[in-house]
Amino acid sequence: MWAFLVINMHMLMYFILLDCYFSSAVSTPLLSSTCQLLDQFHLNGMHKAGDVVLGGLFQVHFFSVFPDLSFTSEPQPPTCHGFDVVGFRRAQTMAFAIDEINRNSNLLTNVTLGYSLYDHCVKLGIGFSAALSLASGQEEQFIADNTCVGTPPVIGIVGDSSSTHCIAISTVLGLYRVPMVSYFATCSCLSDRQKFPSFFRTIPSDAFQVRAMIQILNRFGWTWAGLLVSDDDYGLHAARSFQSDLAQSGEGCLAYSEVLPWDNDPSELRRIVDVMKKSKAHVVIVFAHESYMIHLMEEVVRQNVTGLQWMASEAWTAATVLQTPHLMPYLGGTLGIAIRRGEIPGLREFLLQICPDQHHNNSYGNSMVNQFWEHTFQCRFAPPPTGWVEAGGSLCTGQEDLEDVETELLDISNLRPEYNIYKAVYALAYALDDMLKCEPGRGPFSGHSCGNLKRLESWQLVYYLDRINFTTPFGDQVSFDENGDVLPIYDIMNWLWLPDGRTEVQNVGEVKRSAFKGEELTIDEDKIFWNFETNKPTRSVCSDSCPLGTRMARKKGEPECCFDCIPCSEGKISNKTDSTECTSCPEDFWSSPQRDHCVLKKTEFLSYHEPLGICLTAASLLGTCICAVVLGIFIYHRRTPIVRANNSELSFQLLLSLKLCFLCSLLFIGRPSLWTCQLRHVAFGISFVLCVSCILVKTMVVLAVFKASKPGGGASLKWFGVLQQRGTVIVLTSIQAVICTVWIVSASPAPQKNTQYHNDKIVYECVVGSTVGFAVLLGYIGSLAVISFLIAFISRNLPDSFNEAKLITFSMLIFCAVWVAFVPAYISSPGKYSDAVEVFAILASSFGLLVALFGPKCYIILLRPERNTKKAIMGRDIQS
Repeated sequence: MWAFLVINMHMLMYFILLDCYFSSAVSTPLLSSTCQLLDQFHLNGMHKAGDVVLGGLFQVHFFSVFPDLSFTSEPQPPTCHGFDVVGFRRAQTMAFAIDEINRNSNLLTNVTLGYSLYDHCVKLGIGFSAALSLASGQEEQFIADNTCVGTPPVIGIVGDSSSTHCIAISTVLGLYRVPMVSYFATCSCLSDRQKFPSFFRTIPSDAFQVRAMIQILNRFGWTWAGLLVSDDDYGLHAARSFQSDLAQSGEGCLAYSEVLPWDNDPSELRRIVDVMKKSKAHVVIVFAHESYMIHLMEEVVRQNVTGLQWMASEAWTAATVLQTPHLMPYLGGTLGIAIRRGEIPGLREFLLQICPDQHHNNSYGNSMVNQFWEHTFQCRFAPPPTGWVEAGGSLCTGQEDLEDVETELLDISNLRPEYNIYKAVYALAYALDDMLKCEPGRGPFSGHSCGNLKRLESWQLVYYLDRINFTTPFGDQVSFDENGDVLPIYDIMNWLWLPDGRTEVQNVGEVKRSAFKGEELTIDEDKIFWNFETNKPTRSVCSDSCPLGTRMARKKGEPECCFDCIPCSEGKISNKTDSTECTSCPEDFWSSPQRDHCVLKKTEFLSYHEPLGICLTAASLLGTCICAVVLGIFIYHRRTPIVRANNSELSFQLLLSLKLCFLCSLLFIGRPSLWTCQLRHVAFGISFVLCVSCILVKTMVVLAVFKASKPGGGASLKWFGVLQQRGTVIVLTSIQAVICTVWIVSASPAPQKNTQYHNDKIVYECVVGSTVGFAVLLGYIGSLAVISFLIAFISRNLPDSFNEAKLITFSMLIFCAVWVAFVPAYISSPGKYSDAVEVFAILASSFGLLVALFGPKCYIILLRPERNTKKAIMGRDIQS
């Protein structure tokens, strides 16, 4: 409440003063004939007069104490304690920069810069009071006259270090375009030009720092991390930005996100550390100031939470208060984002020249220097506190030598915020210099006018700040973008825990944005100290990476970084880790057993190289050879009665057709092609029709001869002469040839790659093209076979001398049985086995005909030649 009361009261006074200072007309004296309030703020400060004064806000004390506000007497101002030597060094850096500019003959010629620096004691109310004092010129010695006309009390303010302070102060100063250049406030919200039109900073915003953090996480494969932020504008804005950018990148998830209590509530800190302890996340990212970290680490030590990889924001990366032997077992190996380190030549010599002002040891003098002196040399200026001398305390002489004591003031080996302060002062100086160099009539303001010291407006300086562009002696370019942000660059720091117990913060890389290459992260991993037994980066993942051949499946109700690894299904692969989905293999490829790459599918067809193909080929060639042998035997014994009986010519034709039947089966073996697919069924159909036609004619001849042997039956033979027999065979075969031609022309059989039987195999087969054509072809063969069987069956009891009917009946029975069994077997057999079934049917029926028709005759010819005589044959007939 006190802070908000102070802010509201000061804002009211500030608006009254601004109406005086920023109005164009000369007003009457305010209250006491000046632009100064009757009441005054009592602040720790450091001042130097000049033609133009720059303001500064710094943390020179760690703590502040507010008095009891009973309002029974005049309220006393808050008091500050806990001197911060590093904060004082930063304030002195601004003084040094101004001194260096005053000695520079090329910058602000004939203009002397002064400064007015205040201590905000890490309290918003005090910082706001200091900002009001700077902008309104409350302090007595800085009121030039009582007209409120001329150069403003300060033309710009360097500071504050806190984002929360900058938000509050810039909200008010921005109304009147008073420029403020912060060296340490990183909240991305301050980049809003509508809300903070006159705010600038020489430190990158949190938006860039957050992206840098995410890049580091990605670099080491840390996809599961915890986030801790301070309960202020700095932490809360960083948390929102971090969560948003992390979600957009899709490279990681937060295991937890906790807000560190601003009042350091012990129970809340215990709960947060307990969450850290139980989480699988081994990486903890902290956006908070060192004061929050001190209390957090006390609880971490109490619960002995080790094995964590800490990632520090720039607010505590360089915090020496945390780099102690007590905390290094826990914080050793910390990776942090740090402000760009710079070098400021001459700063140490300047610091050595600091001396106290014994005549102005009050609120309006250089009290800041005197407080530093008393803190460093443990003495007091006269008059000392009551009982100080009696207790053995010494008085300060002002002649003490800084080189005789060990003080952080002189440690300039790691200038980071100081370097930003240095750049901020020079930015204001260059802007003012550009404004003063403006030629009347060619200026950027209305009527092409220029700004001048006699009637300087703060908004004019904002115009030039937007356009400054200079290079520091360290080689860094300084310019502001449209949001008032500087070109971002950060150092990557690592907390090294040395064997002797000492701590060293070493630079292990940098992250920056350039106009040409975008954002770049450079890390020397070999230099990094890892506070783990393996001396390697820890693993911090919710779920282990999914190996090749698997895909990630998110766990319901959990972040996307928590997933199960599901093997890819058949025909799909994943050839990289953590694949979100499996990809299908091309048509002719299949997934490997490990599902990590595609392999060419195995091809399947009835091959000459496999056992089944070899057996069928051998059987086909065997049948062909047997046919050839039988044909040779019949030719050699062509004049014997058993060969000449029942038309020897038809027997020769039948043997040739059987030979073709055996040979046509070879067309079904081997990789199908267009010509084999077309030829196999044509050859099969015509060969078997030729064979069955010969058998049919032989049967009809037997029947005709028997009828001719009866009285009055000789006329029947004229219809079955040699020419008629040949013609009948040709006609019946020609019909099949026509069927085959129509089938091929209308819907030709063709090779096909079939994957229906086996997903991992390509079955090469011949599709019939037209099922009707194939059915007609088989039906025609079957019709002829059935007719032959019926005629032979009718003729089976005719006299043996003229009759082969029994043999034909038996052969046709075998033939029909084979092809009746073929149909269901062919339909139910997949892939190459359907071809094997068809070849088997061809061979079985062919062997059946060959053995049934020619076996008995060969037996008589070769083994019983005495029966191969007309007399023997006729004798049997008579006996029968």
